[in-house]
Amino acid sequence: MKRKILRCIWKAMLWFFGLSILSVIIFKWVPIPFTPLMVTRIIEFKLEGDDAIYSHKWVPLEDISPNLQKAVIASEDGNFLKHNGFDFEAMQKAFKNNNKGKRLKGGSTISQQTAKNIFLWQGRSYIRKGLEAYFTVLIELIWGKERIMEVYLNSIEMGNGVYGAQEAARHWYSKTATNLTPREAAGIAAILPNPRKFKASNSSSYINRRKDKIMRVMRHVGKIEY
Repeated sequence: MKRKILRCIWKAMLWFFGLSILSVIIFKWVPIPFTPLMVTRIIEFKLEGDDAIYSHKWVPLEDISPNLQKAVIASEDGNFLKHNGFDFEAMQKAFKNNNKGKRLKGGSTISQQTAKNIFLWQGRSYIRKGLEAYFTVLIELIWGKERIMEVYLNSIEMGNGVYGAQEAARHWYSKTATNLTPREAAGIAAILPNPRKFKASNSSSYINRRKDKIMRVMRHVGKIEY
């Protein structure tokens, strides 16, 4: 009986590793139509009795302004082009700040956020964090930085029911993602911690201050070379 259970566990693990690696390989080239978060949001809208808001259009990275790429690096992951998926220095700093009672920060990299958004459910648990680390390693090895940035900018929530750079640019500024100015890009990056609460345009003083800070950091990002 014990041997049979162990055999089943072993087969399940083989299936998991095989399917997870296959899915990462496929999504190296195939646009990702939706994410678990998008599905969750639609269900939330339905449960609340509201019309589901879903705005998402995939565009290649060359159609997304370098300004937005610089803005998310400046605001979310300053070492994105240097690390291998994990910024241990940022994680250590976040851990110290959290222990001191300061505002909670996760220290997650763009790679970790992408792995979580594409392959996992929302929430906090050791199992999910472990799987997040696993998928982060996979996408770093198989996708590389350029594809990670492309998937990230096409998939993350950038407004209430708004996903990806193209629809965010249209929603907030009535233009395409190609034509985002540095200030507009900083506006989108500034609301990422809570895109359902904050506004990238007609922003609060708090978000305007975040825009100013992001723009200052953007000047030091330099030319993006993947």
